[in-house]
Amino acid sequence: MKSEPEVYSIQDLERGGREGWEGVRNYQARNLMRDEMRVGDLVLFYHSNAKPPGVAGVSRICREAYTDDTQFDPESPYYDARADPKNPRWVRVDVEYVETFEDLVSLPTLKADPDLADMLVTQRGSRLSVQPVAKHHFRHVLGLAKAKTRA
Repeated sequence: MKSEPEVYSIQDLERGGREGWEGVRNYQARNLMRDEMRVGDLVLFYHSNAKPPGVAGVSRICREAYTDDTQFDPESPYYDARADPKNPRWVRVDVEYVETFEDLVSLPTLKADPDLADMLVTQRGSRLSVQPVAKHHFRHVLGLAKAKTRA
């Protein structure tokens, strides 16, 4: 899951402990959250639009998909005028803090690693804020980070 660190960082999650992952407005990303994410799933927390971008830590899904109410709030940057409260279009999941890596695993590091060549985040044009990660890639990134977390 990607977030711009100036909007919401792994440090923000560590301070708060738990947060709703709101504002996802891409159908493919929404479908991944709605259909694939389950309580207990580990998540790589990625800082995007940073210098350098990269994996900053680990979080865990602690609540499965539910209605993202920001879609109905005209004051929210995530407002969707076409959203229908009777048939909500957008969902969120809740994540909880697990670990901050001592050193960011940068995107250039991920791209340079041949074992991660087919990981989605290393692919050109891969811009989804929520992406699936194969278990062997997840474990490899944890190894690069010298993480305490085990998957």
